[in-house]
Amino acid sequence: MTTRLPDPATPAPQLDDIARTCVALHVRMTARAVTRAYDEAMRPTGLKITQFVLLSALSTGAWRSVTELAERFALERTSLTRNLQLLVTAGLIEPVECKGRASIYAVTERGRAAIEAAIPHWRAAQERIEGGLGADNWSELRDRLKALRRVTREAP
Repeated sequence: MTTRLPDPATPAPQLDDIARTCVALHVRMTARAVTRAYDEAMRPTGLKITQFVLLSALSTGAWRSVTELAERFALERTSLTRNLQLLVTAGLIEPVECKGRASIYAVTERGRAAIEAAIPHWRAAQERIEGGLGADNWSELRDRLKALRRVTREAP
């Protein structure tokens, strides 16, 4: 029995609608494009935007646990742990002794230097993207993204 491939010139109507309207698809496409833009701008520093954001967050000393940090940044705890381990291996953060089972990390001097070196590159990417949108549009979009995150956390 031979399976026939669908004719791409005549996509199924519901699939076309999904591709055109799916929130997850469009948010993920946008997130990947934005990540690539920041990563490219920060390439000279050797940091990826995800690493820079984690280093910046950890440098505030405001986090009591990895779980709290994961929840704040809407990350899977295992993904966050993997990223933290890469920063430990690079000597940018180190584990901090704490009570109980919680674990947290502190930024090393090398990490602080990496943050300082990366800030101008981050700022250039930020200004390019925000400038392309316009300050008012970015402010409105940021509020809508917050609302989208809030909606996704609501129970079905």
